[in-house]
Amino acid sequence: MSKLLKCISPIDGSIYAERPVLNASEASHAVAVAKRAQIDWAKRPLQERVDLVMAGVAAIGKMNDEIVTELAWQMGRPVRYGGEFGGFNERASYMADIAHDALADVSISNDDNFARYIKRVPHGLVLVVAPWNYPYMTAINTVAPALIAGNAVLLKHATQTLLVGERMAKAFLGAGLPQGLFQNVFLDHQTTSDLIAAKNFGFVNFTGSVGGGKAMEQAAAGTFTGLGLELGGKDPGYVMEDADLDAAVETLIDGAMFNSGQCCCGIERIYVAESLFDRFVEKAVSIVSNYKLGNPLEAETTIGPMAHKRFADEVRAQIDEAISAGAKAHIDRFAEDDGGAYLSPQILTNVSHDMRVMRDESFGPVVGIMSVRDDDEAIKLMNDSDFGLTASLWTKDVDRAQRIGDQIETGTIFMNRCDYLDPALCWTGCKDTGRGGGLSIIGYHNLTRPKSYHLKKAN
Repeated sequence: MSKLLKCISPIDGSIYAERPVLNASEASHAVAVAKRAQIDWAKRPLQERVDLVMAGVAAIGKMNDEIVTELAWQMGRPVRYGGEFGGFNERASYMADIAHDALADVSISNDDNFARYIKRVPHGLVLVVAPWNYPYMTAINTVAPALIAGNAVLLKHATQTLLVGERMAKAFLGAGLPQGLFQNVFLDHQTTSDLIAAKNFGFVNFTGSVGGGKAMEQAAAGTFTGLGLELGGKDPGYVMEDADLDAAVETLIDGAMFNSGQCCCGIERIYVAESLFDRFVEKAVSIVSNYKLGNPLEAETTIGPMAHKRFADEVRAQIDEAISAGAKAHIDRFAEDDGGAYLSPQILTNVSHDMRVMRDESFGPVVGIMSVRDDDEAIKLMNDSDFGLTASLWTKDVDRAQRIGDQIETGTIFMNRCDYLDPALCWTGCKDTGRGGGLSIIGYHNLTRPKSYHLKKAN
C-alpha cells in the first residue's frame, strides 16, 4: 500500500486532503517524461515560452475564489486577506518582462575574424520544493523563471498545502504547456533525496527549515547539482529616534503578526531607541490587543490558527521559557486560544539574547522588543543571529540607513518598510538563511548556466 501524505486542517484538526506518494519507479518515470518534454520546450522562441507561462498565471487568477478558501482550510490564513494572486502575478509578470534582457546573449566581439559571445542555457530539469506558508508566491518565484528560461520543472509541495501543486499544474497544462513539462509530484523525503543523489536535476530550489536545507546539501553531495536554499530567518527591525513612530509601530507589528507570524521575512525581534521605547510598546500592545483570533473562514477574523499544532507548541515553548527567565508578556490570553493551533499573539519585553525567543526562529505570532542606546548597540544585536534574511531600519535619514545597512549581515535592507519581496531585487540571504538568489536578473542567472562561443571565421 502506498504511503499517504495527509494535510491536517488547522481549522478543526480534520484530514482535509490526502495523496499517495510516488514510488521510486513512478518518480523516475516523471523525471524521464519531463526531460523529454524539455528538449523541445527549450527550442521554442523565448516570447512563446513567456506567453504560455503568463497564460498559466492568468489561469490561477481565475481560480482565486476557490483557492482562498482552500488556503484557509490547509494552512489557516483568514479569507479576508484574499489569497496570494496579487504577489503571484506581480512576481511572474516582472520575470516575464525582463526575460529578453536577462537571457540575452552577452556579445564580446563580432568582426571579420571572430564572433565571441556568451549564451545563457537552461539547466534542463529543475526541482522546486516549496513551503506551505506562502505556497503560491514562493513556488512561482522559481517556477515562472525556470520555465521561461527553457527548463522543465517538477514541483514538490509541502504536505500542509497538498492542493497547491495540483492547482498550479492544472492551470499551466490547461494554458497550453506541453504534457510533462511542468509536473506536480508527491514525494516522501527519501525518494526526493534519492532522485537528487542520482543526478536527475540540474538545479534544486528549496524553501524550508535549516534541517531540510542540510538534507538537500547532503543528498546533492558529490553530484555538483546547483542548489538554491532559503531556510528562514530571525529578522530584526530597528526604530531610531527620528523615526515616524506611528508608521514604524503599525508596519513592524503587522510584519511580526500577519499570517500568524508565519512569514520567512516576518519581523521576529525589534530594537527601539530608548527615547521611543515606552510609546512604541504601548502602541504595539494596543494594536495586537484588538486582533480577532478565530476561524479563518469567518470575515471578522484577523488572525487565524497556525498551520499545525506542533508549530504553535514550539512558539508556546519559546514564550513560556522567556517568561520563566524574566520576560514580561503584554497580551492576555485570547478566549479563542485552545492550546492547539489557535494561539494568542504575544509581545514580550525584558527580553535578552540569552532567550530562545530572541535567537531561534519562532515562525509564529510573537515578537520580543528591546531598547537600545545607539546605532552601535543596535547593529551588534541585529548581527547577533545565526540567520540573515532581511532587516528593517526606521529613520528619516537615508544616508544613516545606508551606513547602518552596510554593517548588517543580511540579504535585504529595508528602510521604512518590511516583510515585502520586490521581484526586481534579488531575494537572498546569508548565514543559516541559506545560499543562492531568486527573482531579479540574478534569478535567471541561477536557473541557467553560461555557455561560451568562440567562432573563428574562415578567410
